[in-house]
Amino acid sequence: MDDKVVTVDDQIVAELTIPENVAKELLLVSNSSSLETALEKLIDLSKEEGGRLDLSSKNVVTTVLRLCQSLSSFSYRYLLLLSLKVLRNLCAGEIRNQNEFLQQRGVEIVVDVIMLVGLTPDPDCMIIRVGLQLLGNYSVGGGERQWDVWYQLFPHKFLKIARVRSQEICDPLCMVIYTCCDGTDGHLTDLCSEQGLPILIEILRTASAVGLKEVWLKLLLSKLCIEGSNISLIFFKLHSYPSVENNGVVTHVADQFVIEQPYLLSILSELLNERVEHIVVSQDFARSIFGILKSASGVVDFSIRGKSDLPVGSAPIDVLGYSLIILRDICASDHLSRYKEESSKDVVDILVSSGLIEFLLNLLRDLEPPTTIRKAMKQDQIKEGTISSSFRCCPYQGFRRDIVAILGNCAYRRRHVQDEIRDKNGILLLLQQCVVDEDNPFLREWGVWCVRNLLEGNAENQGAITDLELQGTVDVPELVRLGLRVEVDPVTRRTKLVNAS
Repeated sequence: MDDKVVTVDDQIVAELTIPENVAKELLLVSNSSSLETALEKLIDLSKEEGGRLDLSSKNVVTTVLRLCQSLSSFSYRYLLLLSLKVLRNLCAGEIRNQNEFLQQRGVEIVVDVIMLVGLTPDPDCMIIRVGLQLLGNYSVGGGERQWDVWYQLFPHKFLKIARVRSQEICDPLCMVIYTCCDGTDGHLTDLCSEQGLPILIEILRTASAVGLKEVWLKLLLSKLCIEGSNISLIFFKLHSYPSVENNGVVTHVADQFVIEQPYLLSILSELLNERVEHIVVSQDFARSIFGILKSASGVVDFSIRGKSDLPVGSAPIDVLGYSLIILRDICASDHLSRYKEESSKDVVDILVSSGLIEFLLNLLRDLEPPTTIRKAMKQDQIKEGTISSSFRCCPYQGFRRDIVAILGNCAYRRRHVQDEIRDKNGILLLLQQCVVDEDNPFLREWGVWCVRNLLEGNAENQGAITDLELQGTVDVPELVRLGLRVEVDPVTRRTKLVNAS
């Protein structure tokens, strides 16, 4: 890159094929003596709202676009970069500059620069990045601007850019795509079509490779997956093997997952955790995550006890874990949301009616006992570090806790869930989770939360615990030793689990 100051005399103008009036106009409006200095001053002036407004009356957008056309050569990429930064700033929220950019076919000119100068065998990431930021600022204006950008880039040029494995490029690319799709259902449909899906797949592969979890990627995935109905389409498209569906469970010929799939779920999990009070979860998303959970449970090897929390580096285990965490937060959204809507409650009920409770109880029953209980058992019954033929291990630390958390959230003030857990003999099973477990941090707290939700307002469940106590089925002294007790009201005879302290 030539960093020398480029003065505008007749020889340089001829060499760069810059129309003389273009150069002189830029020098005049910026009160500069060299082209590079002129562009740098315009970048500073256009950072402020007042500066953008003032420059909008001086046809700077038109002049700089003409300069870009004159500099469409890799040899002058530094001047091109400065020119793109000027245009990017000018189009940031200033409607007059955006209109001028539209009238002068600015998108076409900038896309040519990105393709010809930025996307070389050795991509110039800064040229591409600033060009995308410019198109993002422009398309925020909506309407015709969104269509202008989409028409020029979708699908082939979006796809070429998405294949560049760069964090610097991936984030503004997501910005452009999101702003083009915002409020435009047609573009969202395009993005999830056979032409558009490869773009999303390449974005996710890049994001996974470089560790990108920036806001524009999250906003795009939230719109497509959590609020929309495209999670299964995107999730299984990431897989390089064919898939088949049997009774709602999608499995793959190779019985494997790829690293991009848990990465996608981890982003969606972060989104829900960060915005659980504000996101309205679609029914399709909830059902799809449950389906992914069932698929992963059929692939994971439960014979080896996990020694770390998520992510563990095994795609099937991480898919299993993030699916559970997402379901936990979905089932918490009803009673945490400040903006309760019937739809959020319907999502939980749909999961329950799809068999979520029975599925989770069966997972829990198949697990070896928590460490507190294992240590109290006879050594000839179970040896530490091994597993009997009838028990499964937790594949990651927190697996048992996450199951109990979902059950607890589902049972919160939902009588039909409380009753289903009792009918499926789940009360004793969940009482046994109110213990410390070295493999499941905070299991005791989630267990207490779950049992309290099971008992709240449910005399049958309270009576069931009393019956278990009287029959000696519940080891109440052990619960007391752990700081818990079953308390019976002397008047109502109703029971509840409370802190012994």
